[in-house]
Amino acid sequence: MNTSEAISASAVSGLAKRRLDWRHKAVPASANGTTHAGFLAAKHTLADLQTPLLTLDAGALRANADRLADWCRDHGVLLAPHGKTTMSPQLWTEQLSRGAWGITLANFAQLRVAREFGVRNLQLANSLTDPHAIQWVARVATPDAPILSWIDSLGTVEVINRTLAGSDAVLDVLVELGAHGGRTGARSVEAAMEIARAISESPNLRLVGVSGYEGSLAHTADDAGLAAVRGYLAKMRLLHEELLAAGLYGASKVIITAGGSAYFDDVVTVLAPTISTGAELGRPAVDLMIRSGAYIIHDDGFYRAISPFSREGDQPFKAGMYGWARVVSQTEPGLAILDAGKRDLPFDEGLPEPQFIGPVLGGAMEPLLGARITSVNDQHSFMTYDANSTTVRPGDVVRLGLSHPCTAFDKWTVIPVLADSGSVEGPGNQTVVDLIHTFF
Repeated sequence: MNTSEAISASAVSGLAKRRLDWRHKAVPASANGTTHAGFLAAKHTLADLQTPLLTLDAGALRANADRLADWCRDHGVLLAPHGKTTMSPQLWTEQLSRGAWGITLANFAQLRVAREFGVRNLQLANSLTDPHAIQWVARVATPDAPILSWIDSLGTVEVINRTLAGSDAVLDVLVELGAHGGRTGARSVEAAMEIARAISESPNLRLVGVSGYEGSLAHTADDAGLAAVRGYLAKMRLLHEELLAAGLYGASKVIITAGGSAYFDDVVTVLAPTISTGAELGRPAVDLMIRSGAYIIHDDGFYRAISPFSREGDQPFKAGMYGWARVVSQTEPGLAILDAGKRDLPFDEGLPEPQFIGPVLGGAMEPLLGARITSVNDQHSFMTYDANSTTVRPGDVVRLGLSHPCTAFDKWTVIPVLADSGSVEGPGNQTVVDLIHTFF
């Protein structure tokens, strides 16, 4: 791979040669057999597509990517977006081109996708315990193209030592601090220090930082939720200070990393004092890194409510994804059945939100007030509405606001990007300006 590039431009641009067919449910049958580039050259519009459908908004994607890149630059922190949100090298390119350090991923399969597309700097926000994964990372990681991973137990140290026994490979790792009731991570500072000592004694491991995920400790931005997050981050800072005092870091530059898309402001407030140039005698330089992933897409649900920029009321992120569904059944007053369900749209962090309705896809639409999605099946959604004020007919199209991009993208191998699908006046027949490929 070309380590002068943050991601391989040729590999990403090569997606334009991909042939579109029946395997891509967002692609209309009339375009079967055309290439990605050919499809865009034909200037297709929303009206050429079909339901069910997921689309992205080009303007929102740009604005969101710019917003967080500027914020990180202003606050002096690194950004390693969690790529598992989109699993799209095209969108990773947008993030990396704006100065992101690299891409964070969740598992071995995702690491392989990223390295196939030439992503230079990678972080696995997880522990390496599969021998195949350990051996692969040991083989492909280099000083110019690092792969960082996390360790939260002595057992993981033992697995890596056993797998790499006799090898001269050295893996760069961060000790992960968790909390009771959380997900992964050592459950105390004391336990994390014991793990760090084991790492420092291993011939195949090098301690390069502290990691954690505050998002598993709270799901709200109320006082209790924020207190839990801030208390946990304070323990991360304490762990880092104890590691410095004990001289357990094995690198001249280390990373402290936390921060999803919900509490990255608190991460910076609590952990920014750890940032250091390393000017102190015998102390490594310290970078603070956040890993927000959902921000580039944002939503009309969970993140709309909890994002720091929404809470602060200062230039919030914009919803960048929408669902489109058609009424396939309307056999009793006030109830319509739509042709999009769990296989098409996210539902785990809130059900889709009806926003607009119109007689055809790509045509004029009107606000759909008072309607709700009450439940979803595999391929259908149940929409209730006021039959006295709203007329709904079979064939009508509904635009849906969605919650949680992480479980939207994995349902689509190709996602059309519209020039502007977020107009407050109501969507019209937007042009398809790109196709986003995903690799889940």
